[in-house]
Amino acid sequence: MTDTVSFDVPSPHAPRTVTVSYRREGSGEPLLLLHGIGHHLQAWDPVSRILAADREVIAVDLPGFGASPALPEGLEYDLPTVTTVLGALCAALGVERPHVAGNSLGGLLALEMGRRGQVRTVTALSPGGFWSPGEWRYAASVLRVMREGALRLPVPVVRQLARSAAGRAALTGTIYARPGRRRPEDVVAETLALKHAPGFERTLRAGAGLTFAEDLPGVPVTVAWGDKDRLLLPRQGVRAKRTIPRARLIRLRGCGHVPMNDDPALVARVLRDGSGGSSGR
Repeated sequence: MTDTVSFDVPSPHAPRTVTVSYRREGSGEPLLLLHGIGHHLQAWDPVSRILAADREVIAVDLPGFGASPALPEGLEYDLPTVTTVLGALCAALGVERPHVAGNSLGGLLALEMGRRGQVRTVTALSPGGFWSPGEWRYAASVLRVMREGALRLPVPVVRQLARSAAGRAALTGTIYARPGRRRPEDVVAETLALKHAPGFERTLRAGAGLTFAEDLPGVPVTVAWGDKDRLLLPRQGVRAKRTIPRARLIRLRGCGHVPMNDDPALVARVLRDGSGGSSGR
C-alpha cells in the first residue's frame, strides 16, 4: 500500500505545497529508493521486499510520476529543485540522512543529494549525468519514442501485447535485458505510468546539457551499470568513476538499464552492500 505526504517547498515567490506518494516497509536504517524518468516506485518491487528484511525501505514516486501529482506552479523539474523537494520529503517523513539508491534519473538525484550532504551513502544504478552530448541526444530521442508509443497505444492493445514475451519485449525491451521476466500486469502498469506522467517533458528538457561533474569525498558511493544497458551505455560508468574516484564501480552482468527486474538478487546485494551491510556505515 502507498501513502501520500504533503509539505511546503520554497519557491521564488512563496512556499508551494508538494504532495508525494511513497511506500514504507521494513525496519532498520532508512533506505530511500528513487526511480527513473517515466517510471514509478513499483520499479523497485523485485528488490524492495528483500531489502526490507534489514532496512526501512522508502520507495518514492518522484513528483509528476506514478501517483505523485505534478509540481505546483513556480517549481521547476530541474536538479536543484527536485533535490530540494526530496530533502523536504525526508524531513516530512522524519528521516534524517537516509541511505539513498536511485536508478537513471533517480541515480542522478541520489548523487546530488550526496553532494549536498543530505544522505549517508549513495548507490546509483546507471545514473544520468555522465553522457556525452551525442549520448544525451540519443537517450532523449529513445525516451521520447517510448513516451510517444505509450501515448498512442490503446490500453487494450497494451494489455494484449503484455500477455506474450515478445509483446513485453516490444514494450520494455529498451530498459530490460530480460523483458520476458516482467509480469504482464507490471508491464501494463509501467506503460500507463509512462503515458500519464505530467512531469515527463519538463524533466527531459531540464536534463539537456546537464552533467554531474563533482566528486563526493565525504560520502560512500557505489555506481553500478548493467552491461546490457541500451539507453545509457555502460562506458558512461567509466566516466562516473573518473568523476568520483573513490566510488566503487560494479558491472551488473546480464542486466539492462533498469536492472532490478533482470537480476533482483544481485541488485539487492549491491544495494545492501552500498548502504553499508546490515549495520550501516
